[in-house]
Amino acid sequence: MGMGLELNTMIVTKGNEQREEENVFTLVKDSYRLYPMHVPIEVRRTKESEHNGYAKIEKLQWENDQTIITYRLVALNSTN
Repeated sequence: MGMGLELNTMIVTKGNEQREEENVFTLVKDSYRLYPMHVPIEVRRTKESEHNGYAKIEKLQWENDQTIITYRLVALNSTN
Protein backbone atom coordinates (compact mmCIF):
# COMPACT_ATOMS: atom_id res chain seq x y z
CA MET A 1 0.00 0.00 0.00
CA GLY A 2 1.49 3.33 -1.02
CA MET A 3 1.14 6.94 -0.04
CA GLY A 4 0.41 9.58 -2.68
CA LEU A 5 2.95 12.40 -2.76
CA GLU A 6 3.08 15.52 -4.89
CA LEU A 7 6.27 17.53 -5.52
CA ASN A 8 5.71 21.30 -5.79
CA THR A 9 8.11 24.03 -6.92
CA MET A 10 5.86 27.00 -6.16
CA ILE A 11 3.34 27.96 -3.48
CA VAL A 12 -0.20 28.40 -4.85
CA THR A 13 -2.36 30.04 -2.17
CA LYS A 14 -5.80 30.44 -3.82
CA GLY A 15 -6.32 33.10 -1.13
CA ASN A 16 -6.33 30.55 1.70
CA GLU A 17 -3.16 31.67 3.50
CA GLN A 18 -3.36 32.85 7.12
CA ARG A 19 -1.04 35.57 8.43
CA GLU A 20 0.87 34.51 11.56
CA GLU A 21 3.33 37.42 11.86
CA GLU A 22 4.30 40.38 9.70
CA ASN A 23 5.78 38.33 6.82
CA VAL A 24 4.99 34.79 8.02
CA PHE A 25 2.00 32.86 6.67
CA THR A 26 0.49 29.40 7.14
CA LEU A 27 -1.24 27.51 4.36
CA VAL A 28 -3.08 24.17 4.59
CA LYS A 29 -3.18 22.05 1.42
CA ASP A 30 -5.08 18.79 0.89
CA SER A 31 -3.01 15.60 0.47
CA TYR A 32 0.70 15.16 1.08
CA ARG A 33 2.99 17.55 -0.76
CA LEU A 34 6.72 18.10 -0.77
CA TYR A 35 8.29 21.54 -1.20
CA PRO A 36 11.90 22.74 -1.26
CA MET A 37 12.76 24.30 2.09
CA HIS A 38 14.90 27.32 2.97
CA VAL A 39 15.29 28.43 -0.66
CA PRO A 40 13.23 31.18 -2.33
CA ILE A 41 10.31 29.85 -4.39
CA GLU A 42 7.50 31.69 -6.18
CA VAL A 43 4.22 32.51 -4.45
CA ARG A 44 1.14 32.74 -6.68
CA ARG A 45 -2.58 33.07 -6.07
CA THR A 46 -3.31 30.55 -8.87
CA LYS A 47 -1.07 28.43 -11.10
CA GLU A 48 -1.78 30.67 -14.10
CA SER A 49 -1.41 34.05 -12.35
CA GLU A 50 1.72 36.17 -12.21
CA HIS A 51 3.84 35.52 -9.15
CA ASN A 52 3.18 37.79 -6.17
CA GLY A 53 6.62 37.36 -4.67
CA TYR A 54 9.08 34.86 -3.27
CA ALA A 55 9.03 32.97 0.02
CA LYS A 56 11.15 30.55 1.98
CA ILE A 57 9.35 27.62 3.59
CA GLU A 58 10.38 27.41 7.22
CA LYS A 59 8.19 24.52 8.39
CA LEU A 60 6.42 21.66 6.61
CA GLN A 61 4.01 19.31 8.42
CA TRP A 62 2.15 16.26 7.16
CA GLU A 63 -0.84 15.04 9.14
CA ASN A 64 -4.37 13.75 8.51
CA ASP A 65 -3.87 13.70 4.71
CA GLN A 66 -2.96 17.42 4.72
CA THR A 67 0.20 19.44 4.29
CA ILE A 68 0.67 22.49 6.51
CA ILE A 69 3.20 25.00 5.19
CA THR A 70 4.67 27.86 7.20
CA TYR A 71 6.52 30.30 4.95
CA ARG A 72 8.16 33.72 5.19
CA LEU A 73 7.85 36.22 2.35
CA VAL A 74 11.28 37.46 1.32
CA ALA A 75 10.22 39.55 -1.70
CA LEU A 76 6.81 40.98 -2.61
CA ASN A 77 5.83 42.15 -6.10
CA SER A 78 2.27 43.25 -5.35
CA THR A 79 0.19 44.24 -2.33
CA ASN A 80 -2.86 42.31 -3.64
